[in-house]
Amino acid sequence: MKRLFYSADIYLPDLEGEKGTKWACVACDQYTSEREYWRAARAYVDGTPSTLDMMLPEAYLDMEGVAIPQINGRMREYLENGVLTRHENSMIYLERVQSDGKVRRGIVGAIDLEEYDYNKGSTTITRATEGTVLERIPPRVAIRRGAAIEMPHIMILVDDRDRTVVEPIAAKAASYKKAYDFDLMANSGHVTGYFVDESDFDKINEALNALCADGVMQEKYGVDAPALLFAIGDGNHSLASAKALYEEIKAEIGAEAAAAHPARYALCEIVNLHDEALEFEPIYRVAFGVDREEFVKELEAHLDACNGDGEAQSFELIIGEESKTVKCERPTAQLPVGTLQAFLDAYVKSHEGVVIDYIHGIESTRTLAKKENAVGMLFEGMSKDMLFKTVICDGALPRKTFSMGHAADKRFYIECRKIR
Repeated sequence: MKRLFYSADIYLPDLEGEKGTKWACVACDQYTSEREYWRAARAYVDGTPSTLDMMLPEAYLDMEGVAIPQINGRMREYLENGVLTRHENSMIYLERVQSDGKVRRGIVGAIDLEEYDYNKGSTTITRATEGTVLERIPPRVAIRRGAAIEMPHIMILVDDRDRTVVEPIAAKAASYKKAYDFDLMANSGHVTGYFVDESDFDKINEALNALCADGVMQEKYGVDAPALLFAIGDGNHSLASAKALYEEIKAEIGAEAAAAHPARYALCEIVNLHDEALEFEPIYRVAFGVDREEFVKELEAHLDACNGDGEAQSFELIIGEESKTVKCERPTAQLPVGTLQAFLDAYVKSHEGVVIDYIHGIESTRTLAKKENAVGMLFEGMSKDMLFKTVICDGALPRKTFSMGHAADKRFYIECRKIR
């Protein structure tokens, strides 16, 4: 049996009661335009040990030169002064009560970065679901390069329709030793974690091996292609940064030494794509600074020129107070968002001053499309069942294809692992 998901030495502080609430912090790529959220979080933590001290919110990327040495120093401090306790050879099963009351279940462990490639066209068992914006990687690599530990906000999805990986562990949770149990800050729900018994590690890997066995891709998706086991749901750029740093280390010390280096692995949480609490929401588009009539004509010409074998797709264009439906009868992309994004990328390059914004919610899209020289675009979102087949057939999805829930329900930093 091939090992696909690994136990790790996981470090945790005292998480009893409010100590846990102050320790856990939402992912760095949330509330990027809302510094007031982060100021409130800082005021609440008020000097108590917190993962907030060991991460840089993207809302403050302009302060990375000052922040990174402080972050790396705090990591060393937490390791050296006994804030963090090591739990050897661990996996953690967790239950996350979201802000809407639904419970999401996952298992925290490590994946092998040798089995991951974020580049378009990748055929590794772990792949990015969205196009990676290379410009977003260097600041994260800079933090990780001098970091003593890592904290995961990475959520990796498995297409486990028969519920063979996470759910059997969930059924045994009551028999496991509890790792933590506390409310999350800012009314973001609750989280409870349990140390998975070592005797169940192999069962997890047996189930994962079955999901990527020979013939499974053909059986599930109707395509004869290299197996895709892990699809990145959240934290794509953080995992890409971990990979980039590992490749940097490998180039420096050689492949043989790097094979045993802790940076070869990355801590993450695996979640079943079919978990009822996991919801995909489409992200719509609004074009600003366009000649509306010209924009519509060029889009229609683009859609008419498509000559693929995909199922017909339709788009609702919001033009001020009016709307118009346009169709693509023979799309080349699996998803409407892929067809549309190909047009928008080319249009922006050839029309100076045009800006595309990515919008959550139909009503917000309609409101913004009322602005002068703006056109909103609504389309059918991607169902969860389409994710794996689309990544296999089309490669990484267009950026901003979907969102997995609201910001308050994203993964919080809790567990730590040494990478130095």
